Amino acid sequence: MKAARWHGVKDIRVEDIPDPKPGKGEVKIKVAWTGICGSDLHEYLAGPIFVPVGEEHPLSHDKAPITMGHEYCGTITELGEGVTGLSIGDRVAIEPIFACGTCPACLEGTYNLCDSLGFVGLSGGHGGFAAHSVVQARMVHKMPDALSMEQGALVEPAAVALHAVRLSKIKAGDKAAVFGAGPIGLLVVEALRVAGASEIHVVEPSDVRRRKALELGATAAIDPTATDAVATIRAATGGVNVAFEVTGVPKVLPQCIEATRHEGQVMVVSIWEKEASFQPNTIVLKERQLQGTIAYRNVYPAVMALMTQGYFSADRLVTKRIALEDIVAEGFEALVAEKSHVKILVEAPE
Repeated sequence: MKAARWHGVKDIRVEDIPDPKPGKGEVKIKVAWTGICGSDLHEYLAGPIFVPVGEEHPLSHDKAPITMGHEYCGTITELGEGVTGLSIGDRVAIEPIFACGTCPACLEGTYNLCDSLGFVGLSGGHGGFAAHSVVQARMVHKMPDALSMEQGALVEPAAVALHAVRLSKIKAGDKAAVFGAGPIGLLVVEALRVAGASEIHVVEPSDVRRRKALELGATAAIDPTATDAVATIRAATGGVNVAFEVTGVPKVLPQCIEATRHEGQVMVVSIWEKEASFQPNTIVLKERQLQGTIAYRNVYPAVMALMTQGYFSADRLVTKRIALEDIVAEGFEALVAEKSHVKILVEAPE
């Protein structure tokens, strides 16, 4: 079958690989759509970050080259030994986490904090940029009939956003800032609406993405190249209760901190390519909190329920649909060159 595989920085190749077979406790999926994630782009431009190179990942037992793609959905075509509660023909969204199940975090139920955390399509496994995938049956979620397959490909990034907002201390009526209006930032805007934020101030240099943020419910969208974003936010709010860092740009982190009020919170959602610095006194003297968040846990059903109510809409967020064979030129390179894109979906080959 055809698959897009990571071989190195700026070296993703569409090539023929063997069709995977499900083992015990696994299911085989005919992939429908897979989104290109910011994490995929990081691996393309500056990896390896999650991709195992040299040594195998302890849970996937894979190393580069690996089949990419972790934001995906499809239809079950084969059940492995011992799989119950699922049927051939079920439409499913994939929760692409590798977790050991035995470390302290896993035993406490916080499997996204596993000591050996990995992601299908980043840390190995049978990723979604392919015709077929095989994953653990426990990590697939049956999709409601009301959701389209394109919508199914957005469950994973929407889960990132909803988990970040749930983990934050935002309360109904609070004010928030979102630095970065890429796909995850825009989904955070929608998750903040679900949580009842009274004001949502978005900071984003792309005019197209600023307009999209307003369309999705932001109170204000600020161009940081034209004005002092922190001063603008503080003038409007006196400092927000929670600021979400969704850029991964080092100079933005201190801006997020300074945009919050005393006892405010900064949620760091991004995956970083390099170190970021800030003056610790900006945390100490205002008793602010700096909180990280990674992926999601136990949130897929809630995401899909919200989708049936109109949140996290593919119609609003998907800006381009491409074939797998065009994934480099029309996908990764397009995202590098055109900051106006929100979400690019890749259609799986037959």
